[in-house]
Amino acid sequence: MMDCKKALSEAKGDLEQAVIILRKRGAAVAERKAGRVTSEGSVASYIHAGGKIGVLVEVNCESDFVARTEDFKELVHDVAMHIAASDPKFVRKEDVTPEAYAREKEIYLAQALATGKPQHIAEKIVAGKMEKFYEEVCLYEQPFIKDQTISISQLIASKIGKLGENIAVRRFARFKVGDANATVAFTSGKPDEGEAGAPALK
Repeated sequence: MMDCKKALSEAKGDLEQAVIILRKRGAAVAERKAGRVTSEGSVASYIHAGGKIGVLVEVNCESDFVARTEDFKELVHDVAMHIAASDPKFVRKEDVTPEAYAREKEIYLAQALATGKPQHIAEKIVAGKMEKFYEEVCLYEQPFIKDQTISISQLIASKIGKLGENIAVRRFARFKVGDANATVAFTSGKPDEGEAGAPALK
């Protein structure tokens, strides 16, 4: 409540500006806490309506106390629901395998050159398309399904700002009826930072 009052005061009563201030503060807090160990947390499941899609996700935080809060539980549920709806293949940009990156880059470059663009222009086009590729396949880069104005990383940052602890998605698995290849993704951070040191798989 105090943070909201301060933000409203700073924004001179402008609600939209106050929300922007609070979101920026959340990102700043998240950045300061990014190196802290996240060895607690929760594993949650989400089954989409009709039972055709199911998700298991592990989200880590620093303490069991925070893991039991309603805010943390809500975040874990929202992340699981988002994964069910958006089908990411990796947790973060850093987890994209070199093979997946090279394959997409090669396709985009061939497409740009096929339109007759010179090599240097084609490479600029590819750079822009690779950012879009990250947004499509990386959980943290995707727009949150319940609020398209923020990404999943910004959603997590806002919870870090509110709860005062580092929070990270460690891994997830997504299953779809009839799809022989379940998506299983791990973050590639160091295990001592509370993240699994395994590559993303498909």
